[in-house]
Amino acid sequence: MNQTKKLHLILPIFIVPILVLLDQFTKKLAVNMLAGKPSFVLINGVLELSYCENTGAAFSILQGKMIVFYIITLLIGGGIAFLMIRMPKYGKYLVLYYTFAVLLAGALGNLIDRVLYQYVVDFIYFSLINFPIFNVADIYVTCSVFFTVILVLFYYSEEECNHIFSLKGKK
Repeated sequence: MNQTKKLHLILPIFIVPILVLLDQFTKKLAVNMLAGKPSFVLINGVLELSYCENTGAAFSILQGKMIVFYIITLLIGGGIAFLMIRMPKYGKYLVLYYTFAVLLAGALGNLIDRVLYQYVVDFIYFSLINFPIFNVADIYVTCSVFFTVILVLFYYSEEECNHIFSLKGKK
């Protein structure tokens, strides 16, 4: 195995924890600076920082159903890790490989909150459109899912998708 392939194999081992630490750091800042206080307006009528403890998922669905989130996160996280291990780590596959690493970081960031606190700390609020309050891990998940869909629909051929998502052994 050449040096480049080795680098791509181990780089997510560093990227994922760094992204999780960034998420956890921003949530800690939110707890320390925003909890129990009024929203901090960054751009009047557009963007605020507002502390929220979310016991649900996106748009507050499944409030209080922590066991469901544990199971879903472990299944999806395990599936993503499985795909990352199996998928090629060269050429045009690297885009999806690193997109999956970001998705995994987002899932882990919110899982940590759920395990430690039984809720997820949210603090970013787009008041312009009254969008639900979210956090950095949510940004990771949303952006990586968006990029995955774009890549699968427009970047990879059907054969390449089959190669990536096949449950059969490597060729």
